[in-house]
Amino acid sequence: MSMVTVRYFAGAAEAAGRASEQVASGTTAGLRRELVTIHGQRLEAVLGRCSLLSAGRRLSDEDEVLPGATVDVLPPFAGG
Repeated sequence: MSMVTVRYFAGAAEAAGRASEQVASGTTAGLRRELVTIHGQRLEAVLGRCSLLSAGRRLSDEDEVLPGATVDVLPPFAGG
């Protein structure tokens, strides 16, 4: 099975209970579903507000996440 590295930041890391993990590759929508299956409602609540980025590019739900890629899960940040 082909895997990707998922890195969590800020509230997403807190909801997932970890900073990173390996998950099966596929589409971005499939990756989101897999992360909710693994971590449940706590991550689901945060994940809906998060951007997923890979190689500096924001992923849409239809994008294929290639094996070996790193996907960053970034919740909205405030500051200035």
